[in-house]
Amino acid sequence: MKEKNNLSPVERIKTSSDGLRGTLKESLHDQITGAIREDDQSLIKFHGMYQQDDRDRREERSAKKLEWLYSFMIRLRLPGGLISPEQWLGIHHVAGEHSTGVIKITTRQTVQLHGILKSHIKPTIQAFNTLNLDSIAACGDVNRNVMCSAHPGQSAIHEQVFAFADKISTLALPKTRAYYEIWLDEEQIADRKEEDPLYQDRYLPRKFKIAIAIPPNNDVDVFTNDIGLIAIVENNELKGFNIAAGGGLSATHGNAATYPRLASMLGFVDAEEKVLKAVYEIMTIQRDNGNRADRKLARLKYTIDRMGVDGLKEELEKRCGFKLEPARPYTFATRKDQYGWQQNHAGNWYYTVFVENGRVLDEEQLPLKTALYEIAQTGKANFRFTGNQNVILSDVQDEDKPLVDELLEKFGIAGHTRRAGALRKNAMACVAFNTCPLALAEAQRYLPSLISKIEPLLEKYNLQEEEITLRMTGCPNGCGRSPAAEIGLIGTAYGEYNLHIGGDRIGERLNTKYKDSQNEEQLLLTLDELFHTYVNERKDGDNFGDFAYQKWIQGK
Repeated sequence: MKEKNNLSPVERIKTSSDGLRGTLKESLHDQITGAIREDDQSLIKFHGMYQQDDRDRREERSAKKLEWLYSFMIRLRLPGGLISPEQWLGIHHVAGEHSTGVIKITTRQTVQLHGILKSHIKPTIQAFNTLNLDSIAACGDVNRNVMCSAHPGQSAIHEQVFAFADKISTLALPKTRAYYEIWLDEEQIADRKEEDPLYQDRYLPRKFKIAIAIPPNNDVDVFTNDIGLIAIVENNELKGFNIAAGGGLSATHGNAATYPRLASMLGFVDAEEKVLKAVYEIMTIQRDNGNRADRKLARLKYTIDRMGVDGLKEELEKRCGFKLEPARPYTFATRKDQYGWQQNHAGNWYYTVFVENGRVLDEEQLPLKTALYEIAQTGKANFRFTGNQNVILSDVQDEDKPLVDELLEKFGIAGHTRRAGALRKNAMACVAFNTCPLALAEAQRYLPSLISKIEPLLEKYNLQEEEITLRMTGCPNGCGRSPAAEIGLIGTAYGEYNLHIGGDRIGERLNTKYKDSQNEEQLLLTLDELFHTYVNERKDGDNFGDFAYQKWIQGK
């Protein structure tokens, strides 16, 4: 293939990196700059980090002929998003000592810290290690954090399904010891042999994402992943998984060769051994066939569209040594979080806290970070992160529920969760400014105020209780999953967004661009018009996404 002789620069960096070691040790010891060497900026992603800078201060520092204010983001690997109260306490302290102090819950059920200076990276990683936490493969061209439907109350066998997240994460870990040597001072063995049958020395062509959904809730947006596993549960017995492949939401403005895509259904697999084998071999197919010349076309979705779904399935069955069965029936009815108190079949309690855009910090009217710290100190609740950037205080015993509830009320967290409107609770935004180098427009810093201006429109049309999904991203890379929302806002320039509409409520249909580069005034005017038409022409049972698709997308 042509791309094998025309590798992207990142491919050459990976293969010559000595198992992802590169010159990271030398970069760390260079005190002249707050940055690391250029090649190492690609390699550090495999260790769960990104080099960033404060974009709010670029102009000021450039005017003073100062280096940009470089820092690092570190993301944890938390399969399924579960940690203990002791681990939350530890993360709280690490955030305060080494980062901006804000704990960011991501759209992939983990947490990340921003603003970590180069000299603080190693102490941060070592502190996480004492908590039995790591950031291995949380970023980079490998399998990233494996997601699983978050709320144990939705299935009596949640724990059994949840265990697959950890098994898949372990299966797909890189075999190199570089992380342990560089950050944890493990002694490097001179004649080491680090055979890695999965990643070899080239890893994957691009990032790889896996999620596990438990119907009827698609809270992980399973079809937006490279591999989506849908648990088939009959009479409280796990029969196996439907496997879908080829999802991914990133695109590039002005490049028609790039596009968001939902995963295609491949079939059903029953036994655990077969499920893990199928996941593994889909990854090897992507490793061997993915585009290594153009990173914009390197995700599995493009590999599948080149091979064809049937071609991929045929190759998968050949590599697995068994046939996939036809997909089993299932139904998704929702993909939202269940806020407030819920109880599972075993009598344990779960409280889902609304965390706007996943930002855990103390604000004057809402000391969320302090509240979660106080709850963790009781030791009475585990912490489960959701794919919608919230946290579930989980596994609370019946006798401990009053104590946890008292703290939720004391710090105003319960009231905050109750008062938030439906649109706000279902909204999501990526990080964008000030740290993401790809951002063209604001997202998480701006969306709350925009929602405050949209809510009066909803009240005007008596739509405030409608469970409309609205998502915003600062660029078209899709980190906030905006293409899979009923209303998607995708940044094109500072203060301007493409408006997309017509996605469905359960994550089985992408939205479509409706208007280009809208500023706030234009967005509000357009949404006013859309809501007016929706209220006056909808039929009973029509949600906004389905109505918009039929009226303005299909009707074109």
